[in-house]
Amino acid sequence: MYEQKYIDREKSWLAFNARVLQEAADSTVPLLDRLRFVGIFSNNLDEFFRVRYAAIRRLSLSGISGEKYLGGISAHQLIKDITEIVIQQQSESLRILGNIEAELESENIFIVNETQITPKQECFLKDFYNQKLSPELVTIILNDLAVFPILKDTLGYLAVRLELANDEVRYALIEIPKTINRFVVLPSDDDKQYVILIDDVIRFKLKNIFNIFDYKSVSAHMIKITRDAQLDIDSDLSKSMLEKIASSVKDRRIGEPVRFIYDNLIEEDTLQFFLDKMKIVETDSIIPGGRYHNRRDYMSFPNLGRYDLLYKPNEPMPVPGLSLEGSILEKISKKDYLVHAPYQSFSYLTKFLREAALDPKVTSIKITLYRLAKNSQVISSLINAAKNGKRVVVQIELQARFDEASNISYAEQMQMEGIELIFGMKGLKVHSKICVIERLEDGKNRRYGFISTGNFNESTAKIYTDVTLLTCHQGILKDTSKIFEFFDINYRVHRYKHLIVSPHYTRTKFIKLIDREILHALAGRKTHIKLKMNSLSDFKMIDKLYEASNAGVKIQLQVRGICCLIPGIPGMSENIEAISIVDNYLEHSRVYIFGNAGLTEVYISSADFMTRNLDARVEVTCPIYDLEIKKELIDNFNIGWKGNVKVRYHSYKLDNKYKPKNHHAPFRAQFETYKYYQNKVAILEEVPQKVN
Repeated sequence: MYEQKYIDREKSWLAFNARVLQEAADSTVPLLDRLRFVGIFSNNLDEFFRVRYAAIRRLSLSGISGEKYLGGISAHQLIKDITEIVIQQQSESLRILGNIEAELESENIFIVNETQITPKQECFLKDFYNQKLSPELVTIILNDLAVFPILKDTLGYLAVRLELANDEVRYALIEIPKTINRFVVLPSDDDKQYVILIDDVIRFKLKNIFNIFDYKSVSAHMIKITRDAQLDIDSDLSKSMLEKIASSVKDRRIGEPVRFIYDNLIEEDTLQFFLDKMKIVETDSIIPGGRYHNRRDYMSFPNLGRYDLLYKPNEPMPVPGLSLEGSILEKISKKDYLVHAPYQSFSYLTKFLREAALDPKVTSIKITLYRLAKNSQVISSLINAAKNGKRVVVQIELQARFDEASNISYAEQMQMEGIELIFGMKGLKVHSKICVIERLEDGKNRRYGFISTGNFNESTAKIYTDVTLLTCHQGILKDTSKIFEFFDINYRVHRYKHLIVSPHYTRTKFIKLIDREILHALAGRKTHIKLKMNSLSDFKMIDKLYEASNAGVKIQLQVRGICCLIPGIPGMSENIEAISIVDNYLEHSRVYIFGNAGLTEVYISSADFMTRNLDARVEVTCPIYDLEIKKELIDNFNIGWKGNVKVRYHSYKLDNKYKPKNHHAPFRAQFETYKYYQNKVAILEEVPQKVN
């Protein structure tokens, strides 16, 4: 039997990010989208260090080995392993970026530096610097400061070395501003297009910046710091949760450094000066890199009007039977509907809320919010409802990582408009995606609502795949109302007839569902388990899936990100296959299918099979009763499983091996899913013609 039982969670996550980097390297991906994947890879890595690496570092510094929590590896060893993997990945990302830039040149797009600009561009940059860039620059001379400035982990900096005429060396720091797009499009006299990074514009103007010094030489190399972003919430009972989170977010800017990246061409004395001043030691992750860092900015690289170098956007398909012109509530009162974004429009959800805000019969709206768009239509609709005299209750999660400041701002805005806010419970994040309204019909309250796998965020709904059930099922929505009662009085544990709710029931219910499949298999009945999720890392759930595999249950797993389960090992997991799809859209929906010997049950959920989702968050899993929707979700899963493009196998090797085509025609799951919804609309349009 294979020795290793689980894949390390952090290494599995790094393997996922390597899949993102594979997209940047894929020549079949449009060039400008490949740059976007470089940015996503970099942004993902930043968040990994700010959260996961920071947590392991804390464990290491505590003197605890951490093997119990880390699947058998010590925290100290894991830190070393992560740093080695990341150095290799950073090197690979630089190689890929160089290839992309070379291919852009074949398309007459040139990313130039300060040594390559023409006289005309020099004139343009002089004006750009004086009018736009110079007023935004923060430049600090460091040698004589009593206190070294705090470097923010969201910014890039140029570490400047000045060698004066008297041989004295002085050091300075230039903050690269976030208020200006990092990529400046330059004028051109020919059919070529030129782009320069702000970093190089600053380098171009170094003489102007430091012209008060009598220096022999000046150089500037980029550095970047990543800080521990874990929130430390104080226990002061006199402070509100809003005040505590706001204070903790403010403290995040001075979190301990966990990663330091530098241009590997930086002078040795300059590097040592910054390491000493910032108290960065060998136990921190010190990573040599290229000339440019903060490559997440490539996510907003200008399109230059070259739409031929981008994925062609797909117009969201309508949901058959639903209209954005008519009444959503009237339609839902007759049957359930499923909205699958971005293949179908998120606008159905905002239309639902806008209609509820205006409907005189609607008395209340209750909703949970986790991550919101910058200018949220959801918030606008809720404020509109409050202005129309509805009772609006919002559970907003102030600890949604890296969205804390945005959610605090929205919370303050809603409070001013008279919306009732719930800020969650100590030790429990609210990650569920639920909404329920009450409408007075014939003297009785009737409920309408929706339950989703993803955030109520119209921006991310354009790139994250999520499913949302719109329903008038009174049993499901009565359970949904009980969850809001739990928010209000959380020492009372409710019983639910339909929904599966964390932290009280999700683990035990899923174990029962898997046990039922095991009993079917042992009795010789044909059965299966098909699970689609973002991450699978809970050891107890993995052990239960191993048990099901050994009983003969066929298990198919679509796990986009972390997968600590090792599939395909004889005597342990030989009946389990596991794949990951990384493509133009981010696979985000959680769909759980249990064969039940032919009486198939289907669930949608906000919860992954991670310990935090099962035991330390409020999560909601909803059964699907409508037969058409059940079939649609099974079809969606099977389309993903049939895919042989952008599909990688999970394995103990973490090698991201692509699923082979085996002489089959290319089958790209996300493209085929869009066609699936196109066909649904086409069939609906054909029906009246056949009747006529």
